[in-house]
Amino acid sequence: TLECSQPLTYVNFTSDMAGGFLSTKMSVNKLLVVTVATKETDGFKRFLGSAKHFNYTVKVLGRGQKWMSGDYMSGPGGGQKVRLLKEALEEMKNEDKVILFIDSYDVVFASGPKELLKKFQQARHKVVFSSESLIWPNRHLEDKYPHVIVGNRFLGSGGFIGYIPNIKEMVADWTGKDNDSDQLFFTKIYIDPVKRKSINITLDSKCRLFQNLHGALDEVVLKFEDGRVRARNVLYDTLPVVIHGNGPTKLQINYLGNYIPNTWTFETGCTVCHQDLHPLTALKESEYPLVVIGVFIQQPTPFVTMFFERLLKLQYPKNRLKLFIYNQVTGEHLIHKLGLLSLTSQTHIQMLGLGTHHCDMCRKDKDCDYFFLLDIQVVLKNENTLKILIEQNLPIVAPMLTRVGRLWSNFWGALSAEGYYARSEDYVDIVQGRRVGVWNVPYVSSVYLVKASLLRSELADYELFNSNTLDPDMAFCHNIRDKGIFMYVTNMHTFGRILSTDNYQTSHLHNDLWQIFENPVDWQERYIHENYTYIMKDKLIENPCPDVYWFPIFSDVACNHLVEEMEHYGKWSGGGNKDTRIQGGYENVPTIDIHMNQINFEKEWHKFLLEYIAPITEKMYPGYYTKAQFELAFVVRYKPDEQPSLRPHHDASTFTINIALNQVGPDYQGGGCRFLRYDCSIQAPRKGWSLMHPGRLTHYHEGLPTTAGVRYIAVSFVDP
Repeated sequence: TLECSQPLTYVNFTSDMAGGFLSTKMSVNKLLVVTVATKETDGFKRFLGSAKHFNYTVKVLGRGQKWMSGDYMSGPGGGQKVRLLKEALEEMKNEDKVILFIDSYDVVFASGPKELLKKFQQARHKVVFSSESLIWPNRHLEDKYPHVIVGNRFLGSGGFIGYIPNIKEMVADWTGKDNDSDQLFFTKIYIDPVKRKSINITLDSKCRLFQNLHGALDEVVLKFEDGRVRARNVLYDTLPVVIHGNGPTKLQINYLGNYIPNTWTFETGCTVCHQDLHPLTALKESEYPLVVIGVFIQQPTPFVTMFFERLLKLQYPKNRLKLFIYNQVTGEHLIHKLGLLSLTSQTHIQMLGLGTHHCDMCRKDKDCDYFFLLDIQVVLKNENTLKILIEQNLPIVAPMLTRVGRLWSNFWGALSAEGYYARSEDYVDIVQGRRVGVWNVPYVSSVYLVKASLLRSELADYELFNSNTLDPDMAFCHNIRDKGIFMYVTNMHTFGRILSTDNYQTSHLHNDLWQIFENPVDWQERYIHENYTYIMKDKLIENPCPDVYWFPIFSDVACNHLVEEMEHYGKWSGGGNKDTRIQGGYENVPTIDIHMNQINFEKEWHKFLLEYIAPITEKMYPGYYTKAQFELAFVVRYKPDEQPSLRPHHDASTFTINIALNQVGPDYQGGGCRFLRYDCSIQAPRKGWSLMHPGRLTHYHEGLPTTAGVRYIAVSFVDP
């Protein structure tokens, strides 16, 4: 018995003699909730939480026993519940006690005992059953059911309330087996006019006490009012006290349970997200849970190096991590990136092939406390993610991630009838952060934390990711749901995002350079100078010569990748005046170069100019607005024995950008640019910095000699 301390309160009930009741005062202490639970499932814990919220007293039957009554998917059952109730009633002598007998794994309370008893008394019967619009398990009994004017006609055995003597009389004749149908047993009593009258049974036809969800999903909505959340039956305009996700409505009761009873309200936000936490702050590093991280590489993915760089930055003791990498991609373009993991010698690292059972590395490791699954396309920006998830102390929990600029995320709020994605009413609000909390959902993917104790108990015999019809993520979630285990997603913090891999081409040396459209945020982090965003605010733009501006634009990685990509392509021009690549075929001031369109980079370069150069142009040349059009964009190579310098010339542009792609000193000597009209030179160009200057008329300029090494610059003649 779960005893809940509660003050003695009274509810006034009045009814006329015609209804068979006298005016009475009924103490809520006379109510006892009785349920059967052979296992402490996540649903059972939720049920107890809602009961505690309203100070119900609960007696649990069957704990530790083997469940012998089947389930709703395989056919009728539930007889074990009737047997256990009958045995428990034999010990109950208080005849004015009211028993509420309900299921628990898929039930939540939406209100307290005071309202429940009031509505029970108003029903004017000694036993009140929940009702349903669907008849089950024997449709042939439909004609024997009493007709009702308004409301549901059929009995639901998952919940009833009544006085002890009447319930004793009702179950007295039970002699069935544990796997017999409790629904059929109670149905036959109810459709027998003599027994129905003798026991004084009625149905809660308008769902004032009980709401069964099966067959009624379109009738039930959430009602937010005055800091409370209720389920409202819009067909009968009632607010049921007990909500039951009977039959195939487990996902719907999980959805409602995210809000009822007052789990989340608009006024308070999440009221339970800080309960039952597992804080790590007081632990020594050696006491932290051991986490096995499984990294999954299932397809060619951009920005892999950055993924592992972020992984190393996780704020978690490295000697409490084991890393397994599951690789399904052939070729070296992913694998050679993993060399940086040697930076952390304390972390155990192992490469695994496709056939390995994903969870076994944790399940079979007696020291493993958690399995952390991480797909390679996850961009985990929050360095405390692992700590946050562990502290939530949930069976399976995922950090919410989204795809930039889209409503796509790593969770589903609902499922279609076929088991695929469906949008829940609250999905957009959760994704966009208007509702913040920890949410019970039917599907998570890409990154989540699983308790190892779960893998060794309920999930011990499962190959969780295997299915003949479903992809691995869907198979995993399907298997978890079948076991009645809850999956959660949290958006209590900002965790990161997920890369798009839809159009990732692998035909280049540095394929990530082409990701400015698909993954613009990651492209910027990788390739745009870390100080670029401070240019305007902190006045980082320098003015070395009249109307010449100098500012940081490319990261070192961008410079290196662009140079390496050009050298990998290798088809440098000869530096002569004849040039079939340009309109007219003649170059007046030729350079040794490779054009952006030769490596199919012109669209990406135009996007770069629009996003990162145009705003600075419009700031520094007020009143001029550019569409960043160009005919020529290219990388120039200067070498003392090839082409060391460039003679004085004007550019065929409204303005020109000239980005230094390597560093004077380590890479080359000499070089620079001189503006003859102003006798002004920039002789030590900074790697990743761009010069921007007018192209025609005023800024006659030359390339100063490179005396040693090799110098590279990226040039664009903008708005020719």
